[in-house]
Amino acid sequence: MSTTLETTALVIRNASVLDVDAGTYSTADVVSVDGKISSVGPDAEAPSGARVIDGARVIDGTGKFVIPGLIDAHVHVVASSADFRSLTYTPASYVYAQTARIMGEMLRRGFTTVRDLSGADFGLAQAQEEGLLEGPKIHFCGHALSQTGGHGDMRLPGEDHDPNGRGCCGIGRVADGVDAVRAAARDEIRKGAHHIKIMASGGVSSPTDRIDSTQYSMEEMRAAVEEAEAANRYVAAHAYTARAINRALEAGVRSIEHGNLLDDESLRLFLEKDAFLVPTLVTYWALKEEGKEFGLTEEMWAKVDSVLTSGLEAISRAHQAGVKMAFGSDLLGGMHRHQNEQFRLLGKVQPAIDAIRSATTTAALLLEREGELGVVAPGADADMLVLDADPVADISVLADISEHLEYLIQNGRVIS
Repeated sequence: MSTTLETTALVIRNASVLDVDAGTYSTADVVSVDGKISSVGPDAEAPSGARVIDGARVIDGTGKFVIPGLIDAHVHVVASSADFRSLTYTPASYVYAQTARIMGEMLRRGFTTVRDLSGADFGLAQAQEEGLLEGPKIHFCGHALSQTGGHGDMRLPGEDHDPNGRGCCGIGRVADGVDAVRAAARDEIRKGAHHIKIMASGGVSSPTDRIDSTQYSMEEMRAAVEEAEAANRYVAAHAYTARAINRALEAGVRSIEHGNLLDDESLRLFLEKDAFLVPTLVTYWALKEEGKEFGLTEEMWAKVDSVLTSGLEAISRAHQAGVKMAFGSDLLGGMHRHQNEQFRLLGKVQPAIDAIRSATTTAALLLEREGELGVVAPGADADMLVLDADPVADISVLADISEHLEYLIQNGRVIS
């Protein structure tokens, strides 16, 4: 006796569907069933034996362009202010309310999945997965690991309290020494982390370190990598200068965040180690333009110039060398609204299709979700954008997403 599956479906008819790997379009129908793409091709139908209930939603894709839902591989969904320090004393309930708004706006900019690089936790990811919270799917690291006085230590010079003793919503946790780093990495993995983040250099938004400092010893970084690999996870490292980047790559870090001041040795190591670069140029552009309006102190704002001017050159060199680059924005506070501007910046130094790959197939590879995210293909999550113009011909279609997005689809559901 055969079993008939009762399910729901979405059908997009006669659209130009992008094959991201090939960089070409084909006219096809796309059918999704229960949140997964079931077929792509001429006159595609739901699988045999499936009986669609409540009627399949049908979208006329004639003259439209279908691409995969976008992936931002470097966000902070809890960052309602450019002042990360404020998260250590803001009530968790208020942080959650702001996060719900930020995530909803990210989704409507076309980002159906994000990789959070500190701040998000298991609860936010579960709430999104269960439909309690509208927003992108979240891959999170929990709290980033930092040395004392590092990029994850938000204490001012005059403060002398326990660095991990205030608040629950800060972005970092201080762990000094190999044993402490191992314990902290294991604890974040216990709490569900998809990856571990370490602070391998100074940064803009931390109060007591220099941009050009290196942070963590090689032994400490290797301990984090060992613990992540033991749990079939990986390590991402915040690093700006070539010295910091190269140390992290030598230690086995899989993705370098920012990487503005890379050098020839960095490029060699990226290729040798099969590592990823996640440049976040748009955040420096936005911080320079608006950072002080959204909580960045004068001292932090003054640091921006040293990493802004070299960013485009780094992306261009990495692209020419064949380094795998994933899309990242790293925007904070009210600057989140500039998320898609990263596409316009990338388009200055690489072809539009490569900028699109950075936010789809390459990002999915980084997240270890290749074939499931970042493609319009059978078996993949039914995350898609239906656009009124071709982003391969003009990357500004994605930079100006609100003008061109006709349908936003996540897990086979049209988001209104």
